[in-house]
Amino acid sequence: MASVIELDGRVAVVTGGTRGVGAGITRALLEAGAEVVVCARRPPDQPVGADGRTARFLPLDLRDADAVTGFFQRVGREHGRLDVLVNNAGGTPYRMLDEGGAQRHARVVELNLLAPLTASLAAYEVMREQPEGGSIVMIGSVSGSRPSPGSAAYGAAKAGLDQLARTMAVEWAPLVRVNTLVLGMVRTELAPLHYGDEDGVAAVGRTVPLGRLADPAEVGDACAFLVSDRASYISGASLLVHGGGERPAFLDAATANR
Repeated sequence: MASVIELDGRVAVVTGGTRGVGAGITRALLEAGAEVVVCARRPPDQPVGADGRTARFLPLDLRDADAVTGFFQRVGREHGRLDVLVNNAGGTPYRMLDEGGAQRHARVVELNLLAPLTASLAAYEVMREQPEGGSIVMIGSVSGSRPSPGSAAYGAAKAGLDQLARTMAVEWAPLVRVNTLVLGMVRTELAPLHYGDEDGVAAVGRTVPLGRLADPAEVGDACAFLVSDRASYISGASLLVHGGGERPAFLDAATANR
């Protein structure tokens, strides 16, 4: 058995793989030897690379179902195969439920649930024609399993994404494995927008049992494992990458009142 994760000869697509968590995943897959295609609506300021290799960028609006189908057909045709899809693209602005109206919340659900469904269906059409099948990873969030004030639609979409992955894992077995990475807080270039300056980021990190936010590279390593042969019997699983979760607030309240 190999002692390292090897993805030599594999072709992977990472949606939203040009920055943040997506870039961390892209670099990890490149380091493991995969050919990586990243897609987003706009090109990155600079190519995403690792170990002297760079990912190929193709523009794509994931909300355009016809464009998504054409994109995966193109990847399969030009690269000869498709082994991995990582549904990473997503996100949400901070918006309370009574702000903005239902249509704005619906767009959050569209990006974080319907777009991964559309991409997975298109990828499956390519993977099912291969004897080796493939592997799909959903990038979920702890927001899908706890109250998420200010991001309720996002949390609801991520809850649905986890359920969707479990069902895909049953329907598409044994040819295609489907799993979810359930992420906690990750330190990306957008962290200051959510948590403030360095002191704010550090303070938020102290609420995590491991004492800090995750690095995108750590998410990438977990993803590379899930799509590799070392996880060949893992499907329909939700892997928590959240540093131990959140310390229950009642513990701090009880300590403060002693």
